[in-house]
Amino acid sequence: MQSGRTKIDISIHDQLLTVKRGDETLRSYPVSSSRFGLGTEEGSMKTPTGRFRIAEKIGGSAPSGTVFQSRVPLKPGDPFPPSEDLVMSRILWLDGLEEHNANTRERFIYIHGTKHEDKIGSPASHGCIRMRNADVIDLFDLVDEDTPVVIRE
Repeated sequence: MQSGRTKIDISIHDQLLTVKRGDETLRSYPVSSSRFGLGTEEGSMKTPTGRFRIAEKIGGSAPSGTVFQSRVPLKPGDPFPPSEDLVMSRILWLDGLEEHNANTRERFIYIHGTKHEDKIGSPASHGCIRMRNADVIDLFDLVDEDTPVVIRE
């Protein structure tokens, strides 16, 4: 087994997130990036590319399927926010490490679960990287804050 730091690689072309430690692939998951394409402009709803880090992990004790509003879990019976792009189960909040994507955290770009699991594998999000709820919970438990992330075409 190759030792080394855990890292995440996301291929937009393949709609695939891969977790590696050194040269060893630990897991691969299908994902959904933005249906609006790639970009870093504020309000564009596009998925940014480049180098990132996981700035914050949110929702570690929440049940699968929990809906988050402004990164706070809703309680059972609370009304869902008026959005088709619900943030569910876990949040891995990304922070851009390059000049062109330095606004990523302020754009609230996450890796998160979704109610639209049927769209995983195709671009369908509003900028974030969507995952199946079981997959994002598994990923959440595999990585730490400051884990490097690369999003590439």
